[in-house]
Amino acid sequence: MKELQVKAYEIRLDIIHMLAVAGSGHSAGSLGLAEIFTALYFNLMYHDPDNPAWEDRDRLFLSCGHVAPVLYATLAHAGYFSKSELLTLRKLGSRLQGHPERQKLPGLESTSGPLGSGLAQASGVALGAKIDGKKFRTYCITSDGEHQEGNHWEAVLFAAKYNLSNLTCFVDRNNIQISGNTEEVMPLNLLKSKYESFNWHAIEINGHNVEAIIAAVNEARHTSGQPTIIIAKTVPGKGVSFMENNFLWHGKAPNLEETKEAISELKYHLKTIKNA
Repeated sequence: MKELQVKAYEIRLDIIHMLAVAGSGHSAGSLGLAEIFTALYFNLMYHDPDNPAWEDRDRLFLSCGHVAPVLYATLAHAGYFSKSELLTLRKLGSRLQGHPERQKLPGLESTSGPLGSGLAQASGVALGAKIDGKKFRTYCITSDGEHQEGNHWEAVLFAAKYNLSNLTCFVDRNNIQISGNTEEVMPLNLLKSKYESFNWHAIEINGHNVEAIIAAVNEARHTSGQPTIIIAKTVPGKGVSFMENNFLWHGKAPNLEETKEAISELKYHLKTIKNA
């Protein structure tokens, strides 16, 4: 668990470096998802950086494509490409654009951008695997804000109808979106109860607790007849005090002084974890 916590903060440091060099991008959600991506790629998912097209790999769909920095940093740490390439984020001609493009990088399962579309893509792949008798699992990462999209709920119905127990979806429940607090923009209310009413197996966790993330995914693996939703309560901007819980950092990159402060704070947290 300690190694995974360390990895999450190393990924956070790279996210800040990437965004600072790019001068644009999404800080809050990317920082908030570090533990979830770390747990998936370094403990839970079956995947092979040396053979990204391995037929039996687990699939991960990033529906909220604007948090691409956390996906790119995680893939680089996992060995899909060099970490040095992270500093090309959003540059002209870079493989690391503001939203992931499937054919540009190894390890990407879909091109993401239009919010609310990821679960439909993941559900289709999960159904295909079920029809073909494949054992791999499909994961989808969604934001809470995109739960305001109608097509997301169509996919929720679809996955339940076909009993896609090989599908696990995460909700990044950080309560912010680009224009404010989710509950002020368009209230989501009791997500767990909503999913249960759609015949999903629903779990609520602390999205920064690596042990809880792993336990929830293992519970999903042993759930039959239903897809699983893991509602992960996270702090947007986690690890950087002036970004935490501030919706203004949803789609904003730090300037030079903010970058120095963010790196200092993250290095302090990293040192604390290593010395614990």
